[in-house]
Amino acid sequence: MEIPLGGDYIVIKAKENGVHVIGLTRGHDTRFHHTEKLDKGEVMIAQFTDHTSAIKVRGKAEVMTKHGKIETDQ
Repeated sequence: MEIPLGGDYIVIKAKENGVHVIGLTRGHDTRFHHTEKLDKGEVMIAQFTDHTSAIKVRGKAEVMTKHGKIETDQ
């Protein structure tokens, strides 16, 4: 039985207009593979997968994970 690499979810809530959420690839070379732009109050639920190894948040937002809640300083 193969165990999936991903599965963990995070929730990003924008606290201002223009928050960027950027998915980064898994593998030898890390690259951007997906971007979203959120406006104030919008919420995005993102998942780590076989293709997504990291998620970058640019802008003022609240990020909620199973490990706790983080607020960006921007």
